Amino acid sequence: MQTYSSGGPGFTLALVNEEATRRLAADVANMLKPGDFIALAGDLGAGKTTFVRAMVAYLANDTAIEVPSPSFTLVQHYDLPRFPLAHADFYRLAGANELAELGLDEIADAVVVIEWAERAGRALPKDRIDITLALSPHHAAIEFRIVRIAGHGAAAARVDRLGAMLGFLKEAGFGVATRTRIAGDASTRSYERLVRDGERFILMNAPRMPDGPPLRRGLPYSAIAHLAEDVKPFVAVANGLRERGFSAPQIFAADHDAGFLVLEDLGTELVVAGDPPAPIPERYERAVDALVALHRHELPDVLPVAPQAEYRIPLYDLDAYLIEVELLVDWYLPFRGAPATAQARALFLSIWRDVVSPALDAPKTWILRDYHSPNLLWQEDRSGTAQIGLLDFQDAVMGPAAFDVASLLQDARVDVVEELETALFERYVGARRAHDPDFDANAFAGLYATLAAQRATKILGIFARLDRRDGKPQYLRHLPRIYAYLCRALGHPTLARLRDWYCTHVPPP
Repeated sequence: MQTYSSGGPGFTLALVNEEATRRLAADVANMLKPGDFIALAGDLGAGKTTFVRAMVAYLANDTAIEVPSPSFTLVQHYDLPRFPLAHADFYRLAGANELAELGLDEIADAVVVIEWAERAGRALPKDRIDITLALSPHHAAIEFRIVRIAGHGAAAARVDRLGAMLGFLKEAGFGVATRTRIAGDASTRSYERLVRDGERFILMNAPRMPDGPPLRRGLPYSAIAHLAEDVKPFVAVANGLRERGFSAPQIFAADHDAGFLVLEDLGTELVVAGDPPAPIPERYERAVDALVALHRHELPDVLPVAPQAEYRIPLYDLDAYLIEVELLVDWYLPFRGAPATAQARALFLSIWRDVVSPALDAPKTWILRDYHSPNLLWQEDRSGTAQIGLLDFQDAVMGPAAFDVASLLQDARVDVVEELETALFERYVGARRAHDPDFDANAFAGLYATLAAQRATKILGIFARLDRRDGKPQYLRHLPRIYAYLCRALGHPTLARLRDWYCTHVPPP
């Protein structure tokens, strides 16, 4: 499969055989979302139905699924894991006025794929993906096809992104790799598993994060909270971790500006097991040991990204702490039907300014920021702290070591019982004191409680926002756990004023 210059909206590909057609069908399937409309065009025998069969089989994860041509039934319906799909054929339509009889506009949250879409004329929606297949009169191979893909309206950016991705993979030597979509997280990044000559890799597709509305001093939330806007922070921190013996993914190919990376595949073995998942204590112990080892290093705040290019890890400053805890007031409290008054918000921020003051003055290290079970992969064939594979550290900041310890021991996705949390906390403190007799365990315990409360506060707001703004209610199931962690942290004596505010203003899930 070869990418050609676009020459206008979208891009053109040469499909040299049926396998190339299947790969392209999977690529298109991976970028689809409910409500998409695909308009397929091309002469008889150009391969429109073959393309749809490959796409449906990929989405169904079933190569044996029956996908008949809808030439006579006009519409075939498929209930697929990610979304329903309607496959229609307009070949027998006498005119665009017959479209309403098919009921395609009544299918909610479905992907609609139309063959012979050119017969619909101007009745096609403005937001759509056009795919035109053609035989090549200049090529002898019967399977050879030329395909033109163009996005219109809301679909244009995704189609352009697909074309850029295929060009990157070809240039990096992964153009013929098989690709499998990996379920994503709450971010705008997406991932695919690549297999080339029996070896496995990970494709990270991370388009530059668009700025949101300005909130403070003309800056959006992402800038105030120091969230990564491109892949350069990931590259810098990954290389910095690997240089110090930690199992961050090796980077095999990169386009820093476009936001594509081919990474080492660290596997799928987690540090949790069971249903519902629960910590595997021995693996959590190793994850604690990895933090101890990391925090023993003198860590710089400037790291190389590429020759003559550096990245400065931002400081976890007061503005970042406060903008994060405000998510509770902005999202969680309204979600619970208990919006805060202006006076309550002002008191909330005043207390938080006081309680995070010791964190601002504490010694600084790398905070990986999401150091918890979804981002820790067990490396059975490695030893020591290298058994913990590290992911999702692109938002790293310079701040107190206690933050990542709290992130792990009050894991947002799994229940860490208080007894295990205490044992792991003592393991960390004991290891730090053994290495540094001047390590202040009491001060660390206070920082741990403060940062655990700060993190839980932020996550309550984020998960409520994911439900209300982004339509992702699945995160709400974690709210009781996060609230329980918050109550644990607020039990520390130094947080008494904060605890009183929460008791007055924050209802439980």
